[in-house]
Amino acid sequence: MSAVTTLSTRAAVEAATARLRDAGVDTARADAEWLMAGLLGIGRAALAANFGDELTPALAVRYEAAVSRRERREPLQHILGWEEFCGLRFAVTPAVLVPRPETETLVEWALSLLPRVGASRRLVIDVGTGSGCIACALAAARSDLVVVAVDASPAAVAIARRNVSTLELSARVTVEEGDVLSGIGSRRADLVVANLPYLPAPLLASLAPEVRSHEPWVALDGGVDGLSVIRRLVAEAPACLATGGALVLETAGGDQIGLTAALMRAAGFSIIATRRDLVGVERFIAGFLPSIDDGRR
Repeated sequence: MSAVTTLSTRAAVEAATARLRDAGVDTARADAEWLMAGLLGIGRAALAANFGDELTPALAVRYEAAVSRRERREPLQHILGWEEFCGLRFAVTPAVLVPRPETETLVEWALSLLPRVGASRRLVIDVGTGSGCIACALAAARSDLVVVAVDASPAAVAIARRNVSTLELSARVTVEEGDVLSGIGSRRADLVVANLPYLPAPLLASLAPEVRSHEPWVALDGGVDGLSVIRRLVAEAPACLATGGALVLETAGGDQIGLTAALMRAAGFSIIATRRDLVGVERFIAGFLPSIDDGRR
């Protein structure tokens, strides 16, 4: 594709699709269309109406640059600068994980575990917030929630704060820099939620180039067994939860579910429950502290 050759939008997208497919991109056509739609400032669904238009030289140059980046397996979301999660748009950079669709199940489950209590505000702590997608999705869904989002990465904290501000949630979502639950102090939450690093370190080298080369390893590396950070959070969470409070986690699934359940029982959680992700993997786990009426769940 040449920056000086006059192409229609359709021809440019088709040429880009071929290049991305040759580069090993599984979603070549969708990505080629998203890159064009992003440059045109429209949604992908509206792109077909522009297929007959000729690209201006300036747009052709910009599209060439975007396609070349994707051809080198840079994540589509980094090139576009955003990803959608729970119906909200989040800015993403190489400093944070790209929000995944399966994590929306974690948000939905967390919301179901927080019944409304009159006019009372419920406190949620989101550990390892990254882009802030979980914290913001929870607060956007429920006006009775106050969320404290925590991350150890200063760069991630900056992105999360940007997203909180853009989504106009600053009145109920605060983002703090801290390691796991350090800095929470005497606050007691109704629920602690987290999507922490859970991949075993030996697996990282085998990840897709988009993840291996472009996403922060600190947000992926869960140590030898994938549970190094989860283990710490499970141990610390009871001291930050109110009576009957819950800890809800995303894991890699498989053996990690049973191992995490054992950690929760050892930490004093009285009820353990799990949920499956979008493809049926038992990935999510919740532990509940003893309460006056555990039967209400």
